Amino acid sequence: MNGDALAGLDAIDWAPLRHAYGSAEDVPLMLRDLYRPEKAARACDDLLTHVHHQGGCVTTAAAPALPYVLRAAADPAVAPAVRQELVELVGCLAHSGNTAAARFVDPAWHAAWDLAVTELLTRLEAPEAAIRRAVADALAEARHRADEVLAALPARWAVETDPGTRHQLVDSVGSLTPYADELRHASLDWLRGLADGGEPAARLAAVQALHTALEGAADAAYARTLSEVLLGSDPACWQPDAARVEFTVARTVRLLGADPAEQIAAVRRLLAHPDAAVRTGALKAAAEAMSRRRSAVPALLPAVARLLSAPEPDHRLFAARVLGMCGHAARPWADALAVMVTDGGETHLPAQDHAVWALSRLGDARCVPPLVERLAGERLGFADHETHADGWWTYGLSLVETAGPLAAHAEVLLPPLRSRLAAAQALGERRALCRLLERWGPAAAPAVPELTRLLGTDCAVWALDALAAIGPAAAEALPRERLRALVPPPSEGRSFEGPALARAYGRLTGDREPALAHLLPTLDEPYGRQDTVTLLGELGPAAASYVPRLRELLTRHRTSWLPLRVGAALWRITGETHEVVPVLVGAIEPFAGQGGKATRAVTETIRLLGEIGPPAVEAVPLLRRYLDADERPVPHGTWRSVPDDDELRDATRAALLAVSGPGRAT
Repeated sequence: MNGDALAGLDAIDWAPLRHAYGSAEDVPLMLRDLYRPEKAARACDDLLTHVHHQGGCVTTAAAPALPYVLRAAADPAVAPAVRQELVELVGCLAHSGNTAAARFVDPAWHAAWDLAVTELLTRLEAPEAAIRRAVADALAEARHRADEVLAALPARWAVETDPGTRHQLVDSVGSLTPYADELRHASLDWLRGLADGGEPAARLAAVQALHTALEGAADAAYARTLSEVLLGSDPACWQPDAARVEFTVARTVRLLGADPAEQIAAVRRLLAHPDAAVRTGALKAAAEAMSRRRSAVPALLPAVARLLSAPEPDHRLFAARVLGMCGHAARPWADALAVMVTDGGETHLPAQDHAVWALSRLGDARCVPPLVERLAGERLGFADHETHADGWWTYGLSLVETAGPLAAHAEVLLPPLRSRLAAAQALGERRALCRLLERWGPAAAPAVPELTRLLGTDCAVWALDALAAIGPAAAEALPRERLRALVPPPSEGRSFEGPALARAYGRLTGDREPALAHLLPTLDEPYGRQDTVTLLGELGPAAASYVPRLRELLTRHRTSWLPLRVGAALWRITGETHEVVPVLVGAIEPFAGQGGKATRAVTETIRLLGEIGPPAVEAVPLLRRYLDADERPVPHGTWRSVPDDDELRDATRAALLAVSGPGRAT
């Protein structure tokens, strides 16, 4: 152990200092263990989890620990992998210092970080490339000394031989340029010079850095470099790692977002690229563009559809997924999708699954026979649960989202579904089948016997929800006393099962007293009030005594689900609109002008305005803004972007028709 490196460690009073798990009195042992080869990796991990944790703050343990971390990171006696991680820890702490709210950053951190920057600048010439790369990354956080660091990074780039480090140096220049004074323009010129000339990999790194340096603003270098590098050279020239080619393509194309026409033209050309990995990236770029702009769908869908017959199974799958995402816009390719739902037309089973889903999204009955076969067979091909995630990875689609729109075909689908439900052992599968029957509503009435048998199981909540959706046919088949016995008495702790059973029981039988007993106590709590408010709305005029409390909630909350639920309840109880409509309009107005922010609460609010009808006429200009926008109001970058936006547009057209009258909802 290097005693000089740890000099002064015991003179620090660590006990009053804090890290993520409490007192920092254990930090000295972590720092000492960095010099014990058998414990160093664990000590480094412990420092990361305790002193940095998940970011968002810089605790009082960070500043006094920083010099010792840097000394260990420079000591050849410490393993190179540990030294690299220690530099990365410094960068993580610096990032938190730059981005966390000031009240969460220890005031002593800033001086400690300033000294660290001086030390890190000398490490740009470390013998290990991985450490040089980590140093360059950490220095990207030296915003207060941006000019000094910006002088050093290009100088190091000129002599650097490691491709990954060269890329990081360029990236760090982009990150620091917005904070520079004297060298801002010189740094932009340097990046533009790299983007215009030099090796292909450096050109792509430079356009990414320019995008950061210009804080998202457009630049002519983006399109020029994309065209000349991505379209004009072999991918091996600009991305030696084939697995990263698709990521590089998708990320670079995203830079053209400020010029949609240029971006669409580039994606179309890349979709026809001879390299399969480039086409994969182009497919993701196409999906991204369509998730953002409505106009991108007619412009890009034909080029995507051509890949339904691609030799790569993953391309056929992805193309089917994009067509399904785009719904009725994909109707011209329904025949091609229908070919893919059989073994003779598509040998890759996951691609078959996606073609079935795409036909369902189109309302095309040719998806029904393969669904019947799947429900009756061992391989269903669809998940028990829905996945909500950003990005373009092709996770499995769920049974409910695939077969949910097919209530018109319930007569054909119900026999194998009922048999499957009767035989199902896993809770996840039974729950999914119950939720599908709930979606079908009255059309699922023949399945009442199977659902009834589940009322005494761990699937009782979902079975009763499905029975409530079926309605009178289910209520007539079941004694009310048996249903009432399913609902437990209210408990003090939060419970999902009790309130859920009480709500479903009330919807099925009309007896709302158990639900009121479960839910009314939450009306004055900060969370969980939406279900209570919805229940009061379902009661209608019978809930008149709760109007004053609802009015108080209406004026207190302006966004998200609560104004919608409260406004709907007040309207259903009182029939009055003068106090409700302005709040509903105000709740959705902020989302009409900033694409990517509208949640499902906005769609439901628009539906409610349609229910209210002509008294909601003041919403017409706002509704037209939602309908006329090219950038989708809903969140971008996910498979659900287009379906969610289609749902929003359908709701908006219906609301305009109801509010304005026939002929004015175009």
